[in-house]
Amino acid sequence: MNPIAFSIFGISIRWYGILIALGLLTGVLIAKYTSRVKEVSYDKFLDMLIIILPASIIGARLYYVLFELDYYMNNLSEIINIREGGLAIHGGVIFGVLTAFIYIKIKKLNFFKYADVAAPSLIIAQAIGRWGNFLNQEAHGGPVSNEFISHFPEFIQKGMLIEGQYYHPTFLYESIWNLAVFAILILIVRKSKITGLAAFSYIGLYSIGRLFVEGLRTDSLMLGNIRIAQLVSLVGILVWVVALIYFFLFRRNREYHV
Repeated sequence: MNPIAFSIFGISIRWYGILIALGLLTGVLIAKYTSRVKEVSYDKFLDMLIIILPASIIGARLYYVLFELDYYMNNLSEIINIREGGLAIHGGVIFGVLTAFIYIKIKKLNFFKYADVAAPSLIIAQAIGRWGNFLNQEAHGGPVSNEFISHFPEFIQKGMLIEGQYYHPTFLYESIWNLAVFAILILIVRKSKITGLAAFSYIGLYSIGRLFVEGLRTDSLMLGNIRIAQLVSLVGILVWVVALIYFFLFRRNREYHV
């Protein structure tokens, strides 16, 4: 499995970066549709994205480095090397949301409407970006038998054969789950009049899938014996449930300006 797609003037261009860029582009195109449905300005969404994107990348890297601090304290030059992976989606989302919140407060826009627009774009970008992990042969699960891996397409089998051992293609599990969540979020954006429902459903539905997948992975960021991604996922599910109770029992069909 070659993680390098091609080289230009001696500079290696990796599949990881290409797939992240492809996910971003797909998300931007999807947002053009969801902006129209939610009746918000697509141009303002793009303006916001220009600010959010670098903040999210920095946040995703800092989050990852924070939980691998022992390594990076002894390898400071590696902190800025993201070409081989090491971006934590939870850190990216947290920094992105905070940046968006500040921007929208300044511009006096409706935060939850723009969050609803962004939710399907974000999850489809994650679904595509996970294939970068596959080509880097990272973010996989524990060892599996030849019989188990034989149920997958041959190229998946080859990619999950690392140093003579087959591993769970957890990137694939999460990618498929994210595609299903994308379909649900698009349906919510189209059919629901509850502002904020798509955004909170992204948090909850993604967290459900990540909670399961993270339990299979071998490279989890840890806090003692706790897998950080599972802890954050549990919080995400709880936030979603509380939001659903609020929306459907107390504030249904009402607009929220935050």
